[in-house]
Amino acid sequence: MTDNRNRTASDVRHVFTKYGGNMGASGSVGWMFDRKGVIAVDKSHPIAEDELFTFAVEAGAEDMTDEGDQWQITTDPTELNAVKKAFEQHGIPIALSEISMIPKTPVELTKDEAVKVLRFMDALDDNDDVQDAYGNFDIPAEVLEELA
Repeated sequence: MTDNRNRTASDVRHVFTKYGGNMGASGSVGWMFDRKGVIAVDKSHPIAEDELFTFAVEAGAEDMTDEGDQWQITTDPTELNAVKKAFEQHGIPIALSEISMIPKTPVELTKDEAVKVLRFMDALDDNDDVQDAYGNFDIPAEVLEELA
């Protein structure tokens, strides 16, 4: 939390302007996201995909997606703790457990767009008063590899 809301708003507005954007009113892009519980499980854990999916759904999860080195399990935010507890009791190690904002319609970025967006997100992250920043962008793996 910030100790000076006006200063933080001014700082964030400056970042938006610097990177060619405009800051909208509070909540103006909320419709673009779903608030979800997110649990990540490393694929190094020896459990079959279908077994993990079945267990997750029975524990109260909504979906499971492949995110490279991890499985991402999504839940209703009110069910996150119950699903997390079920995973822990079953001996499935959790790499991440949090409430997040998931984009309803991700936008795939080109290399040039990805560079700009990543710089913008880094600038937001550099502000100590910014706790979380969410985006509706998707950067293809090959673009990320190229930028690494």
